[in-house]
Amino acid sequence: MLDWLTGQEALFLARLQFAFTVSFHFIFPAFSIGLASYLAVLNAFYLWTGKPIYLELFRFWVKIFAVTFAMGVVSGIVMSYQFGTNWAVFSDLAGPVVGPLMAYEVLTAFFLEAGFLGIMLFGRQKVGPGLHMFATAMVAVGTAISATWIISVNSWMQTPQGYIIGENGQFLPADWWEIIFTPSFPYRLAHTLTAAYLTTAFIVGGVGAWHLLKGRQKNASVRVMFSMAMWMAAVVAPLQILIGDQHGLNTLEHQPVKVMAMEGHFDSHPDGAPLYLFGWPDQEEGRLRYALGIPKLSSLILKHHWDAPLEGLDTVPDDEEPPVAVVFWSFRIMVGLGFLMLGVGMWSLWARVRGRLYDDRWLHRAALVMGPSGLVAVIAGWVTTEVGRQPWVVHGVLRTAEGVSPVGAQAVSASLMAFVVIYFVVFGAGVLYLLKLMSEPPDPTKRGMRAEPGPIRTASPGFSTATVPPEDEMLPDTNSDTDNGEGRTQGRGGDAGEDDGKGGQ
Repeated sequence: MLDWLTGQEALFLARLQFAFTVSFHFIFPAFSIGLASYLAVLNAFYLWTGKPIYLELFRFWVKIFAVTFAMGVVSGIVMSYQFGTNWAVFSDLAGPVVGPLMAYEVLTAFFLEAGFLGIMLFGRQKVGPGLHMFATAMVAVGTAISATWIISVNSWMQTPQGYIIGENGQFLPADWWEIIFTPSFPYRLAHTLTAAYLTTAFIVGGVGAWHLLKGRQKNASVRVMFSMAMWMAAVVAPLQILIGDQHGLNTLEHQPVKVMAMEGHFDSHPDGAPLYLFGWPDQEEGRLRYALGIPKLSSLILKHHWDAPLEGLDTVPDDEEPPVAVVFWSFRIMVGLGFLMLGVGMWSLWARVRGRLYDDRWLHRAALVMGPSGLVAVIAGWVTTEVGRQPWVVHGVLRTAEGVSPVGAQAVSASLMAFVVIYFVVFGAGVLYLLKLMSEPPDPTKRGMRAEPGPIRTASPGFSTATVPPEDEMLPDTNSDTDNGEGRTQGRGGDAGEDDGKGGQ
C-alpha cells in the first residue's frame, strides 16, 4: 500500500485525499441537516399537543444530533486547510469568488448554529419553552443556510458565470447575483436538501425498526418514531426522484459530457439512445462491454421523445472525458438506492392501510437494512457530480491539473496516510458511540442533555410557562421494562401518547 501511494502522481493523491476527507465529512451534515429539522418538528409537536412522547423522542435524538454536529464541524475544518496545502493554485485563482462565499457560510449559518446550539441542548429550563423552540428552529434554519452557501460554491464551479478574468489570471467577481444563483444552483440545492431529509428519515426509520424487531412494539416512542420516518420516506422519496430528473435535464443542458458518462453513451445515437441498466465501460476501446439496455428509453427520459438524438463521447476530445466507469456506476448506485427507498416508502403505506405498520417484520427488516442507504446515496451522488466534472475544477475554464499545489507526491501521500489512520480511529469511535446511543430505546425516565438547574429567564407569550410544566414534572409515571417491549407511557398525556402511536397507522 505504501509503495503504491508513493508511486502515484501528486495530482492523483491530492484528489484522493480530498475525496477521502470530504466523504467522511459529508455523511455528518447530510444527517444533521435533516435531524435538526426533525428535532424542531418534535419540539413543536410537544409544545402544541403537550404529549410527553414528543419530548421523549426529542431527548433521545438531541444527544445523537450533538455528537453528529460536533464530528461534522471537526471534519469540515480539515477540508478548509486542504485548499491551502493541496490546492493553493486553485485557491489563488478562484479565491476572489470562492472565498467570500465560504466566509458568508461562516458568518451566517455557522454563527447562527453555534449561537443557538447551546440553548437548544441545555436551555429548556433556563430560557423557557418559547425561546427554546426559537433556538431549535434557528439551528435547523442554520443547517439549511449552511448547505445553501456550500452548494452555491459548488454550483459556481460546475456552471461558472458572473466573473471576469483579471490580468493575473484570477477569477474576479463581476455580478454576485449571477455567481450565487447559477443555472444549476436551484436544482443542486433542492436535490441536496431533499437528500438530507430522506437520509435522516431512513436512519430514524432504521433505528425504529431495530427496536420493533427487538420486541418493543408497546414502546409508544418507538412506534411514533417509526411512523414519522415512514411518512417522510413515502412523501419525500418520490419527490426526490422528480427533483433528480429535473436536475439531470439541467445537467444535460450545461454539462452534457457528464450525462454521456452517466449514461455510458460512448457512441452518438441519432435515432434514439438506449438506457443502459448495466454494463462495463471500457474507456480505452470506447465501448460499453456486456451492455444490458432498453432501446430508446434514454432519449425518452432526457429529451421526452423516443427518437430524439443524443450525442456520445465520440464527439468529445479524449483529454476532456471524465473517468467513465466511476461516473457510470456511482450514478447507478445512487439511482438504485433512490428507487429502493421509494419501494420501502410505498410498502409502509400498504402496511399502514392494513394496520400492520408495527407488526410487519419483513418491512422492519427492510427498513433496518435501508437505514444507512441515504448516506451511501449522497456519497454516490457526490462522486457522480465531482468525478463527472473532470478534468475541470472550474468547469470549462480551469483544469484540475492546473489548480493543484506544487508539492511532491511523497508529502501528499504521507498526509493522506495520516488522515486515513486518524479518521478511522477518531471518527470510528464516534460512529460506534452513535450506534450505542441508537441501540438503547427511548426511555421516559431519562433526561436529555444535562444542564445545571437554574431559573427560567424569559417566557415567550406564545408558549408561556403556564402552558408547559417544568421538565421534571413532565416525566410520566411508568411501569415499564423497555428492553422487553412492555413499556407503556402513562400519567399526564400518557394514554394520549399511546393513542398517538396507534394513530400513526
